[in-house]
Amino acid sequence: MITGGGSGIGQAIALKFAAQGAVIRVLDVNESAAVTTCQRISSAGGTASAQLCDVTNQHGVNAWFEELFHRDRVHILINSAGISHIGTVESTSEEDFDRVLRVNVKGSYNSIRAVVGHMKNSGGGVIVNLASIAGSAGLADRFAYSTSKGAIVAMTYSVARDYLAHNIRCNCISPARVHTPFVDGYLQRSYPGHEKEMFEKLAKSQPIGRMAEPAEVASLALFLCSDEAAFITGVDYPIDGGFFNLRG
Repeated sequence: MITGGGSGIGQAIALKFAAQGAVIRVLDVNESAAVTTCQRISSAGGTASAQLCDVTNQHGVNAWFEELFHRDRVHILINSAGISHIGTVESTSEEDFDRVLRVNVKGSYNSIRAVVGHMKNSGGGVIVNLASIAGSAGLADRFAYSTSKGAIVAMTYSVARDYLAHNIRCNCISPARVHTPFVDGYLQRSYPGHEKEMFEKLAKSQPIGRMAEPAEVASLALFLCSDEAAFITGVDYPIDGGFFNLRG
């Protein structure tokens, strides 16, 4: 089960898991994007289905999960749905702040709350949340986004601790910059005519000298959900090209 699986990192995770034979359920507020992901999976010989779902709507999330539980067992939940925002505390309106936390924090809460009882009753499961280095590092002009991702890290620790006895593992992944369509769109809107120059600047903010590819984040998610990671829970994994430890 992947929320926000219609594009970017979520789509890469869906494709990576499908290649391993997993049956994928893609939830996204953009139904056409979710369908496109499923079509790509089907073309590669995998099995997937798309579902229109607004993760901020608890009633809708609960209803969809309950319908699914009558047909299938959910072994894995990947919370990838999220939005970004640029601004300091002064330039972030109440509306913007509420919107970011509603999607990034409440969306993950709604999905975890909907599935964790099912996992308990089914012998366990794995939850992976997509956080960000912004949740642990002070990044300029990312007030609301950083706040939301810091909450995801704390949420991960809490869920991991509360469900140890139920064989439910919960970890999160904190990427640095990842080259997704969002990045390209941001550069086109903010730096028309200077996209290449700004892309290089953002890429080199990682000591390794480039942005991550979505498939690299997906590979880490696949590992954390595998039996090889059975001893790993309650961990925030940076995938950051050396951002935290190798600068300076």
